Amino acid sequence: PAMIRPAAKNHDDVLVVVDPADYDEVCDAIESKSVDANLRRRLAWKAFQHCAAYDASVSEWLWDNAGFAEPNSLPPAAVIPVSQSVPLRYGENPHQPAAFYQDDSLRENAGGGVARAVQHHGKEMSYNNYLDADAAYSCVSDIKEDACVIVKHTNPCGAAVVGANRDLLEAYRCAVRADHISAFGGIVAFNTTVDADLAREIREFRSPEDGETRMFYEIVIAPSYTPEGLEVLKGKSKTLRILEAPPRDAARLSWRQVGGGFLAQSADDVTGDTASFEKAAEATATDEQMTDLRLAWTIVKHVKSNAIAVAKDGRLLGMGSGQPNRVNSVRIALEKAGDEAKGASLASDAFFPFSWNDSVEKACQAGVSVIAHPGGSMRDSDAVECCDKYGVALFTTGVRHFKH
Repeated sequence: PAMIRPAAKNHDDVLVVVDPADYDEVCDAIESKSVDANLRRRLAWKAFQHCAAYDASVSEWLWDNAGFAEPNSLPPAAVIPVSQSVPLRYGENPHQPAAFYQDDSLRENAGGGVARAVQHHGKEMSYNNYLDADAAYSCVSDIKEDACVIVKHTNPCGAAVVGANRDLLEAYRCAVRADHISAFGGIVAFNTTVDADLAREIREFRSPEDGETRMFYEIVIAPSYTPEGLEVLKGKSKTLRILEAPPRDAARLSWRQVGGGFLAQSADDVTGDTASFEKAAEATATDEQMTDLRLAWTIVKHVKSNAIAVAKDGRLLGMGSGQPNRVNSVRIALEKAGDEAKGASLASDAFFPFSWNDSVEKACQAGVSVIAHPGGSMRDSDAVECCDKYGVALFTTGVRHFKH
């Protein structure tokens, strides 16, 4: 950097080349005596970008490793090196130019996830594809058991785990059946290898709506595929995007842009397997119901607030997302669950502000057996009394899962 930066400053008289991809062009320009101002400025721009990325990495390492900063503290200033890895046809909508940039910071060297995915097949990825694939893979990666998650517009609409009486093929079927209408055109994610049998099931499975229409998906994403499984899956559609992505470690810094600035926070890495469920009402839950509650708690973390997830027998029955009030999210989740809500476990991403003739009582009246929420409302006692009236087990976690 000590030599590159001064050379870039003097680009009117010096050609500074930091990218091997430019060697041939520069050599040709020198030989043909066609070096012009535009080439000099473009090479200088690349040189400054190169030095800036290097400086950012050094600064990041010093903050994280030199010992003067508190562990996991946020730096007072930060520079994040990013590089364009995929030019996109357009952004969220066709009139918006867009591109996909990879985070080149040291923290992300082995971060895994969608940015490090290999695309084996299908159409080029779109802006919305990246968002949905990230949502699906983040959710399924949080589940400890082998599982399938289906996402539509960044919300999980179907999910199921492998269990004593359910293999991965049946988990996939259960995830589709949770909301087959939303699953059509969605993203299917697995946290384990896709083999030929599973690929064949994905390729041939018919919609529960009519038993004839093959399910259509935008993306299938998994950590690995068997060679035969990959070939079988390619036969589903010429456009199906097949992604292979390394699992992602959730415990990383998260950035989000707002007008004129950025928000930074540590990742929400609390799942149903790491949360503490404190008994708050008289009724107790069975081991099976607690397993379902942990699954619901993990899934609700990935649903847009206000978020409700209802699970039973290791599968998602219904979810309510993005409603301005919690009771409407409860209504939607219970409507999707239908009669299967009886004996199910329900998780709420935040506390219930009201219980009587509201979220908690409606869940109890639908036959839900176990409810979990963070707690912390001034009316928490109402939730306890309501659950005691209906004989429903109630747990608090002390952890909120807002997702905006």
